[in-house]
Parts: sequence; C-alpha cells; structure tokens
Amino acid sequence: MVGDTQKKVINESEFFTEYGEASRYEMIEVVGKGSYGVVGAAVDTKTGEKVAIKKINDVFEHVSDATRILREIKLLRLLRHPDLVEIKHIILPPSRREFRDIYVVFELMESDLHQVIKANDDLTPEHHQFFLYQLLRALKYIHSANVFHRDLKPKNILANADCKLKICDFGLARVSFNDAPSAIFWTDYVATRWYRAPELCGSFFSKYTPAIDIWSIGCIFAEMLTGKPLFPGKNVVHQLDLMTDLLGNPSPETITKIRNEKAKRYLYNMRKKHKVSFCQKFSGADPLALALLERLLSFDPKDRPTAEEALADPYFHGLANIEREPSTQPISKLEFEFERRKMTKDDVRELIYKEILEYHPQMLQQYLRGGDQTSFMYPSAVDRFKRQFANLEEHHGKGERATPVLRQNTSLPRERVLPTKEEKAVGENDRRVRLAPGVTESGTCGPSKSLQSEGSEDVAVAENRENNGNHSARSLLKSASISASQCISVKPRHDTVQ
Repeated sequence: MVGDTQKKVINESEFFTEYGEASRYEMIEVVGKGSYGVVGAAVDTKTGEKVAIKKINDVFEHVSDATRILREIKLLRLLRHPDLVEIKHIILPPSRREFRDIYVVFELMESDLHQVIKANDDLTPEHHQFFLYQLLRALKYIHSANVFHRDLKPKNILANADCKLKICDFGLARVSFNDAPSAIFWTDYVATRWYRAPELCGSFFSKYTPAIDIWSIGCIFAEMLTGKPLFPGKNVVHQLDLMTDLLGNPSPETITKIRNEKAKRYLYNMRKKHKVSFCQKFSGADPLALALLERLLSFDPKDRPTAEEALADPYFHGLANIEREPSTQPISKLEFEFERRKMTKDDVRELIYKEILEYHPQMLQQYLRGGDQTSFMYPSAVDRFKRQFANLEEHHGKGERATPVLRQNTSLPRERVLPTKEEKAVGENDRRVRLAPGVTESGTCGPSKSLQSEGSEDVAVAENRENNGNHSARSLLKSASISASQCISVKPRHDTVQ
C-alpha cells in the first residue's frame, strides 16, 4: 500500500517537474562562502558539465534581501549574453509557501577578475584589450535593456583561464523607466566605493545615467594596467580627493550641476589641482588604451562615452565589430512592477517561486492556470542538496587540500612567443591580405557563433597554422570556437594566489 502511494506521488511529480532532478547534480566541493550562503561546484550528471550551485540561506529573513535576490534572478533570466553569467536552472523547492533556501545553478567559472589581477603581475597588452572589449560589449547589451548594473568591480566579474570574462551579481542593478521617479532619485547604497562614479559620491546629479557603469569599467581597466585599485578611498571625501588628484579640479560648469550643497562647497573650495598625465601615471601602457581610459574616467558623466561609442574607439580596431555586438529590447515595465509597491515576505516569496517555475515549464503552466500544488508534497532535490552542502561545509578548509581544486586557475595563459613590433606589423599586413572580401573580425574566446563574422573561424585557424604560434594574442583571440588556450599556453606559477 505504501508502495502504491509512493508511486502515485512520483507519477504526479513527473507531470509537474523534471523527474530525476534530485539526482541530476552531484556536489564536488565548496568553492566560496559569504553572508548570502555558500557556492558549491557540482557535476551535471545529465550533460557531464561542471556547474556552480549557489545555496542562498534564509532568503526571506529580510524583505530587502529577498527583493534583491528576486531582482537578480529575474534580470539574469531576461538578459542573455555571452559576457553575462547564465542561470542554468533553479532547483524546485519542496513547498510553494514554506521554502526558505533556494539553490541556483550557474555555469561554473574558474576565478574572478580580482584574483586574476592579484595573481598575474605580467598581464600583456593583449589581455588588457580583450578584457576591456568583453566588459564594454556586455555593457552595451545591458544598457540597451535600460538596465544599470551599479556595482561593477573585479570581484563581480568572473573569469576563466581561457581569458573569458562574465559579469555577475545583479542584486543592486536597476531597470530605468523614463516615467519612473525611482529612476531619478536613487539614494540607496550604490556600488563599492572604490569603483563608484563621482556623481554617486555626493548625490551630485538629479538623474543618474548608464555613465555610472562606464566610470566603474574605467576604474577596473586602470586596475588591470597597474595591478592596484585606482581610487582606494577610505571615505567619500577621500574618494573625491583621490579622483581630483588624478583628474584635476572639475570645471565650474560641472560643479554648478551638483545638487548636494555640501559636496558643491567642498569642490569649490578645493585647492587648485592639475590633471596628471596618464602616460606618466600608467607608464608603458598602450597610448590608445590610455586615450580611451581618459574618456571613461571623465569627471562629468556627459563627457564619458556610451559602451557602444567606446567599442568604436581606435583602441579596438580590428577586434570589435559594432554592428555585430548584440543589443536587446528595453525590459518591460510589467516585469518590475514589484519595484513600485511595498511588499511583504509572502509577496516576495510568491514572486520568487514564480521565477523558479520559469525553469520548470510544466509546473509553470499549471501555476498560470491557477492550480495549487500544495495539496501534496512532490520529490525535491532540496533535502539532498542540504545534506551535501552540510557535509562539504563541515570539511571545507580542513585537511591538506584547503583550496578547492576548481579554483586554482587564476594564472592566465601566456603567449608562447612574444613578437617584436616589426613582426606584429608584418603579421597585421599579412592578415589584411589573407582576409577574404566581406569577412570581418569579431573577437572573443567563447561567445556563440552569432556574435562572430561568418568565416572568421577558418581565418583564425589558418593564421594560427601559418604563424606557428608566433603571432600576438591580439590577432589570435578572434574566433568563437577557438579558446585562447589554443593560442597561448599556460605558464606555470608557484606563487599563484589561491
């Protein structure tokens, strides 16, 4: 009799959800812990792919935290781009109205840009260029959806050893609607201070623009060039001091636009400062890179380029193809209607549950038809994951291998042979001759083929073969299907920061 009841529950569950979800992911190890919960590496036994599973504890303890999680999972479902982290799945909770933790399955990345910069003191100009290209391409897409990330920093940019970057952590992001007052006065915490645009340091302007993200990208790019944060302010005033030490005093026209009287007075009364030469500050860097960096770090937001304008900069000549860098439609106001009203924990729980159902199509259809699945308990992977996470957390940091094996690749691949300037010039000329008419280049280590020009894969393969690895990474990191590791080899490091 018990067997029949169990069989009935399983049959019902097959209609509502993917049967076997509970055994699909096999946990390997803990790769990160934070105030939000734990991230574990796992294997998708269905595909053999390695994934990251983020366990978020006590989601509904604070409505503000739950709303942030709702915002992030909704945005990552709506925004799909090769340079943004992807949610692959969200584990179905066992109960619609009582669940407290959620398990989000992401693609597994090996490290983050903070660790990459820390562990690699000899990044090449090709790395600098390719990293910035990916970040700006992601921003072009995000901003076309009317989304501002607002918390861009090296730790929020995931990285693989093949030079692939992906932006993550959209918890502080906002969608801007032209008629929404919330788009004008954002007074809550925005961005880690070191990467915060000047207009956010003193609530300078009445309406923020995507230029706040452009400034953050400029700070990150400068950190790539030097290996150190550009403006490590101890407080808001110190932050402004560091900015003006490099950029000089803002113009009177810029200061008059500031609505914060205290900040306005501080800048008016600041001693005279002259702009520091970027060639002096970043000695040895590519002059084209510095020319673009100066534009990204303009004190006045109106002087900063958009992501699309930055991609058209001469620095990316031969790498970016503006027409093929994807954009998207603005996000519908209906998706973020919840931002306009005060919500209870139950309200947020219901909205998060609906987001989870987006990854369980059969159950979503039942839900939209008004079905209530609380009449029976269906098999859920949550209990199993809870046990696996508890076991892994218990042993995390103990024993000989305290550092997770999947997080050791913070040292990036290097070129086998660094060409001379003359070889580079010859190579560039040869490549222009070899490129077939109508074939343009679109650079990336990993995006989908829709982002590259037709035929560029064959061109890159041919170039690699002809040059025997003696070409620069800049000209080889061009194909969607060719990873950088095929072009440049991993240089062993004994001092890699784990």
